Amino acid sequence: MIDDVIITPLKIINVPGGDVFHAMKKNDSGFAGFGEAYFSTIEPGIIKAWKRHQNMTLNLIVPHGKIRFIIFDDRATDTGKVQEIILSRDNYCRLTVPPMVWMGFQGVATENSMLLNIASLSHDPEESDKKEISEIIFDWSLER
Repeated sequence: MIDDVIITPLKIINVPGGDVFHAMKKNDSGFAGFGEAYFSTIEPGIIKAWKRHQNMTLNLIVPHGKIRFIIFDDRATDTGKVQEIILSRDNYCRLTVPPMVWMGFQGVATENSMLLNIASLSHDPEESDKKEISEIIFDWSLER
């Protein structure tokens, strides 16, 4: 595990006519304030990497599909440490990613997947850093 990365199991309440998917309460571990919440989709096999936020905490939830998240830590405390988790309905959790940790993700379902990010800050393009996928060495193949 990477320091300050939190994986929180969440509840799905089965209700006739449609289920309820819990996401986050203000007293949950990982809640660092509210800036914005947004949904993002990713197509099967597509990889979106690498990005880190300087000040923002991410709280990522996958209510539909299946997404593989790769966290890479080059902070002094965990230099070069990698953590991987797949979120889906079968592994319905909230992934909390602290500031200054690199993240990438990959659609691993057969259909488009959707994630919800409950971010601690509103989007500011000056607040994040990006790298090309080849700048952090990771084997993205699923058959490792």
